[in-house]
Amino acid sequence: MIITFVNSLLPSLDDIDDVNAGVANNLISGIDDISILYTFSTLEYLLKDVRVIYLKDIEISIRPLIFISAKEGDMTSVPRWISIILSEQGVVEIHDDDQLSYIKRALNRERISPSHEVSTIEPDFYARVNNYLRTIEDKDRESLIVSLNPFIASRLQKIVKLSASSPLVPELEEKLSSEEKLLYENFHNMTSNFKKLVLKIE
Repeated sequence: MIITFVNSLLPSLDDIDDVNAGVANNLISGIDDISILYTFSTLEYLLKDVRVIYLKDIEISIRPLIFISAKEGDMTSVPRWISIILSEQGVVEIHDDDQLSYIKRALNRERISPSHEVSTIEPDFYARVNNYLRTIEDKDRESLIVSLNPFIASRLQKIVKLSASSPLVPELEEKLSSEEKLLYENFHNMTSNFKKLVLKIE
């Protein structure tokens, strides 16, 4: 009688296997989705225009996609991915916002934010950070990565805690990067499914 009662409280082994498989698949799928979203976020960032000053005369024509004709000293706007290539060739000087100051401001906002609140970052924040990391020296890159680790850990802890208690609301959504929004939704779905499982809610 007691054994029957205890067994009625527990999911069957088949149910457990199904749940484990489902959780694993959801985790893998979630990571894949975030990876794809991050790739698109990076592409979108690289397609945005940025101002450049030409250091020498240049004419490039790859129609219909690219046509650049400029003299030394001219200033125009070109897609960021083109500016990176031209900068590496010594053709242009990129006139962009100070990316290091931008990143440090975001790190500082998160550092002083309350433990139950996520500070605001732009949807393409991580794409911008990754692009900046590619442009700096190894020593500076390592130093910035050390600073970024507690920033990311803090945001992950808050996202996990908040997603376990409520769905993503517009006020919070505005504060998260594109990747963090999807991460939040994945965590919320998994915690909701877990609660349904252990509480036997259909």
